[in-house]
Amino acid sequence: MKSKFLRKFLAVGLVGTMAASMLAGCSGSSEQTTTSTSSGSEASTEASTDSASAEATTDGEVPTLIWWTVGGTIPSDFEEDMQVISDYVQEKIGVALDIQVAGWADYDSKMNTIVNSGEYFDLMFVNNTNYSKFVNLGGLADITDMVESVTPELYSFIPEDLWNGSRIKGQIYAVPTYKDSSLTQFWYFDDQYVQKYNIDYESIQTMDDLTPAFKAIKDGEGASFYPVQLNQGALWNGFFNEYDGLASGLQPIGVRLDDETRTVVSTLEQEDVMHNLNLLHEWYVAGYTNPDANVMTEGTKQNAFGNAQGWPAAVSAWQTQQGVEKYDAWKVFGPIYTTETIQGSMNAISANSNYKEEALKLLELVNTDQTLRDMLYYGVPDKTFQYEEDGTVTKLRDDWPLAGYTQGTFFNLSVESSAPADQYEQIKEQNEAATPSVCLGFALDPEPIQNEIANCNTVWDKYKYDLLTGASDPEEAVPRCLEELKAAGLDTVIAEAQRQVDEFFANADATAATTETTAETTTETVAETTTETATETAAE
Repeated sequence: MKSKFLRKFLAVGLVGTMAASMLAGCSGSSEQTTTSTSSGSEASTEASTDSASAEATTDGEVPTLIWWTVGGTIPSDFEEDMQVISDYVQEKIGVALDIQVAGWADYDSKMNTIVNSGEYFDLMFVNNTNYSKFVNLGGLADITDMVESVTPELYSFIPEDLWNGSRIKGQIYAVPTYKDSSLTQFWYFDDQYVQKYNIDYESIQTMDDLTPAFKAIKDGEGASFYPVQLNQGALWNGFFNEYDGLASGLQPIGVRLDDETRTVVSTLEQEDVMHNLNLLHEWYVAGYTNPDANVMTEGTKQNAFGNAQGWPAAVSAWQTQQGVEKYDAWKVFGPIYTTETIQGSMNAISANSNYKEEALKLLELVNTDQTLRDMLYYGVPDKTFQYEEDGTVTKLRDDWPLAGYTQGTFFNLSVESSAPADQYEQIKEQNEAATPSVCLGFALDPEPIQNEIANCNTVWDKYKYDLLTGASDPEEAVPRCLEELKAAGLDTVIAEAQRQVDEFFANADATAATTETTAETTTETVAETTTETATETAAE
């Protein structure tokens, strides 16, 4: 299934590229056009941008690239550390770097404000919650051609699957982060409880299988102990894993990963989803889940159980984060590729940037230069981290604010001394083993239904904390939620999503058939020509 789908998808991408080339050819090489940005101002296209960039760099001024990202609290000496990193970047590619960090709670609103207002930036971390929205607002630059011509090393380094997964309407507007780009779900128990209550964790594969383990821990540890610790920022991780959300940013819709009919459904009306919601509620009533889970805004430490997306060696990080000596972790789902998993971490260039080529070259440097990658991930050598003799890294501080998964690949990154040496090989293996969703490559165009999606998300935000912690009885809450979702336009969203899915894959099928026919015809022609030439040569 995987190779067949990719052939179809590549064919669609080829058609999109050909169409773009034809349009470019019609405009004439000397013409300049303008496009309206989200703020209503006009920005010159790539040719004039290149001219402005050249002028800025030839008069002796060093361009400064503004890169917005997400992360933690900024330490007091962050500006000094950024100067060290900026100096390194300037030495390598001749530009300075100014990284601006939005906090975890502020990221969504801050990025929306920046793009909608037309505030100047050069690069921005984007993900599956805002990427297609920002593309449709005209806020991100189309880098389809530029990424190959300006940064060929970057283009060849990132696998074709990831470039395809980043496309919107056949075009590339962001550089995907080559890391654990497929999704694999892990659950883990604190080993002390595994030993104490004789939990056969490797036999646990469904949420139902967890109930006896939670009961044993609860009964043994007492009424004030909660085996399942959830909060508003950490609901039941991976609850909708079985459904491809179509990069819509709306959890109440999706296509089941293996549904060859690609039917868009209301996820809350599916039997498996409803069953698991009821199970969450049963755990909550039984006292397995903390009673304040639906209103808590921060997590706790030393949790007896956890669930996260990752790879086998990631357990060492989970142990450190939780202050637990040993977690016993095991895989329960995946690996799978969806458009959303690929679009979970990307970096885009502003449509208004004066330095588009320089911004791309910076992303190429991040993904190919180990020194820069380490600094963005860990901070400044001999200050926030140090290299050991074997080339591994030891953190000297825990307050580096940049989220390491946002900037670039994991595969040129130094491994922490406390982590397994092969952890990045594990990630590569998972990516290579990933099964594609039936909708891989498709990303919903939200423009025709953006009001309905926004209204539905408002409704879902009202219910999700209660439902995904078990605080509400789904038999009562889900019907109310669905009634409000439908009033907000859920059926319209599903109908439009279905139309787009059907159209996308009909084009993929038709293009693949045309491509295969062309290839067969070419092969036959070559074979005939070769035979005729050989015959004529023999006759002579």
